[in-house]
Amino acid sequence: MRTAPRRPQAVVFDVLETLMRLEPLGDRFEEIGQPAAALQPWFLRVQRDCMALTLSGEVACSSTFLDAAHQALRVESGQSVSEAEIEHVLSGLPRLPAHPDALPALRRLREAGVRVGALTVGDAEVTRAFLEHNGLAPHVEQVVTAAEAGAWKPAPEVYRAAAERVGAPPAATALVAVHAWDCHGANRAGLLSGWCARLEGRHSAMFAEPDVVGEDLDQVAEGLLGLPTAGTR
Repeated sequence: MRTAPRRPQAVVFDVLETLMRLEPLGDRFEEIGQPAAALQPWFLRVQRDCMALTLSGEVACSSTFLDAAHQALRVESGQSVSEAEIEHVLSGLPRLPAHPDALPALRRLREAGVRVGALTVGDAEVTRAFLEHNGLAPHVEQVVTAAEAGAWKPAPEVYRAAAERVGAPPAATALVAVHAWDCHGANRAGLLSGWCARLEGRHSAMFAEPDVVGEDLDQVAEGLLGLPTAGTR
């Protein structure tokens, strides 16, 4: 049984769909002759393929996400796109906008003295460029990738590696995400979780109940800061 949640020393944010708005990438799909609606099946295929690699025992490496992204776009396009066209789509990732609630949440946590990290299944340099482009980088101390842990989310080692990188025990580290499955994985790995309802709307009972729930990231950050500190009841 998990102990009662306490105010975290560190918070790590999921990147894709939590901090980063993926929808504008649909414009680049259209620029290569693909429907913008192909964005979501493409993203889901990338996630599925990388999860499958982890479940089958493969070790995630720095090229896993980009390899999966290339292959997924080939499949979703019916093998009709060139490598140059795929590169055109993926080169848009660093310049995608952040969700409006991202900066207030990061700023709130940093001003409260909480360490902040970004945990991504994507490429580290792309993630850093995205953070810089959106003015988020000054509020994020560490960028942690699945490749560093050698596994894809929701394998426990990914979340524990993130906690280690931000310098806090798992039980004093919270993951914030808009995906219930991601928060579930963090809880099962011994971390706290803050679920933002922006994407999914209603939390599914098939996943572990998150420690904090909010309509946006700033509400989640506020909820995490409102948890009792160690030594209080």
